[in-house]
Amino acid sequence: MPNSVPLLERYSALIEEIVQATLKGKIRSQQQVYQMLLQGVSPGTGEVFEQALSDRLSATQHQVDTQTDELKQAKASRSLRAIQTIQKEWQHWQAQNQATEAIGEATRSIITAESTHRLGALLQVLDPNQERPLNLQQLQQLSTDLQRQAEQSSNPDFCREFQQLSEGISRGIGTWQRLQDHLVSWMYDQSQGSLGFEGTPGQRGPWGLWAKQVNSPLPQALFQTIALNQSVIELVARQHTISFSSWVELTVVLQYLQRGLVNWFGQQAYNVKAGSKLSISTFLTFAVLWSQLGNGCSQLASQSAKVLSDGCYQVMLQILRTFARQTYFPLYGGIFASFSGDYLRDALNYLDAPLRRQVEGSQEKARILTLLGYSQRALGQYQQALSFHQQALEIARQAGDRPCEIANLNHLSRTCVAQKNYAEAIGYSQRALILSRQAGDRLGEANALASLGYSEVFQAKLLEQIAPETYETAIHYLQQGLKLSEQLSEIQSQALCLSSLGIAHLVLSQYLEAIKYLEDGLKVAQVSGDLYLQGLNLANLAEAYYGLQNFEKAISTGCLGMYLLEQIASKEWQQPAGLLTILRGQLGAAAFQQLLEQQRSQIIAVIGVDGYDYIPQLLQQQ
Repeated sequence: MPNSVPLLERYSALIEEIVQATLKGKIRSQQQVYQMLLQGVSPGTGEVFEQALSDRLSATQHQVDTQTDELKQAKASRSLRAIQTIQKEWQHWQAQNQATEAIGEATRSIITAESTHRLGALLQVLDPNQERPLNLQQLQQLSTDLQRQAEQSSNPDFCREFQQLSEGISRGIGTWQRLQDHLVSWMYDQSQGSLGFEGTPGQRGPWGLWAKQVNSPLPQALFQTIALNQSVIELVARQHTISFSSWVELTVVLQYLQRGLVNWFGQQAYNVKAGSKLSISTFLTFAVLWSQLGNGCSQLASQSAKVLSDGCYQVMLQILRTFARQTYFPLYGGIFASFSGDYLRDALNYLDAPLRRQVEGSQEKARILTLLGYSQRALGQYQQALSFHQQALEIARQAGDRPCEIANLNHLSRTCVAQKNYAEAIGYSQRALILSRQAGDRLGEANALASLGYSEVFQAKLLEQIAPETYETAIHYLQQGLKLSEQLSEIQSQALCLSSLGIAHLVLSQYLEAIKYLEDGLKVAQVSGDLYLQGLNLANLAEAYYGLQNFEKAISTGCLGMYLLEQIASKEWQQPAGLLTILRGQLGAAAFQQLLEQQRSQIIAVIGVDGYDYIPQLLQQQ
């Protein structure tokens, strides 16, 4: 730049001026230095000032290090302290200037957007995945700037839109501040449950408590709806109109609630794994919530409905992208502890279409598709699961995300097992095992061993091979996987290995050994929160107890397995339902009912009275 030399000289002179004023005792506070920088440094020329400051700092430090005259060294030391003060205030100036520029840029992006894209522009500004996301104070300044634009605009439509966005941001901040002190207080009430995102009717979890703290109609109605396990989609669809200001308020509130919970859980050093599990639950809960809000908006007849619906999916994707970047992102499952069957039955499907429509190929997309894939497998949507995992596998390869690539090979193997395509399942798991050992991915290796043993158990079962030596190789893989999983404290793989070992011994009619592994697998699956594996273990336990003619245990475990699998919409609920139907036919309806009632307390302890009362309805569907 032709003007860089004089500008460098001007900034060198400014620094000298501040140093001399300090030496003469004219600088009485650091704020004075900041004001001089504010007046003397032009926006966009920070690099030139930093060069001048660096040159002066180096020269003065050299004087301090080499000067032998005590008076001159003392003066150099005072000059150095003055320059260090300038450096500190310059960092302050930079932070303030960057914040001002960020707010200005955010305001301009919203103002210049087309009317139908204005809400989307605001949501982009609120995206936590940005390099420097706005903090609460900056968000309040954005609200003020938008209000100023509304007052200055001569266009009544612009004025109304800017006013609504400004009001929504301001109200959202106010509502969040009222909720902030109650963010995690519900966790200390023993009646609320461990997390409260299960959708259980009543006052369980934070939603009912949060509803009492707010006075804005839309957030309050949403919190009450979730607390009572009612339909979020129906709540939104019943709204005659939803103003942008109400929607922006809700967006701000939900985003800060979600981020606040994740941050708080992440700071619980006393139990890192528990914190990670709760963070996973929070990410997924809010992602599903936004998908439901979006589907509710799509049923509205207003002109703004599509804008609101698209905005919901935009926020959902922002959450999933943030989630996909976390070290604890669950590549191998265990997501179902956070949702009731009603939520899973519908909401997970909503994540499909908007994801494929709006997210380009990326490492984050591969991980999100992985999550959706194994969720679909649990729901019995095997073709959809295969599609997700194949897409994720290709993207992970292109992105060089080896752990994600290995995970999808393992999931493809397990999905093939579910489709009874055991030869292909073995092929995928063998590739996963080779890649994991080459990459040193011990978590991937543990899962590959589990997948390989799991596949070979079912292959042998299909071929009706009951000789123990037929299962030796499969059992060897599973025991290796179990040992490695225990070393890594990887409970998802432990649960799968234990479950598969139980199935292997069940096929061999070694019922006592099968029960031992299946019960251990059930306990581990309960710790991981994976309802799918819990249901499978209970279903297989019912088979083992039936083999021992222990009909009471067969009924209790069969009912629990049937209920849990049906609640997550897994088609495999029909396996224990079929066994229970056979038992009822053998024992007679009266004797069967008597045994069921004898197991009532044990069943209610797991699934409650409503779950127990639902069992006869399920058996009628068989």
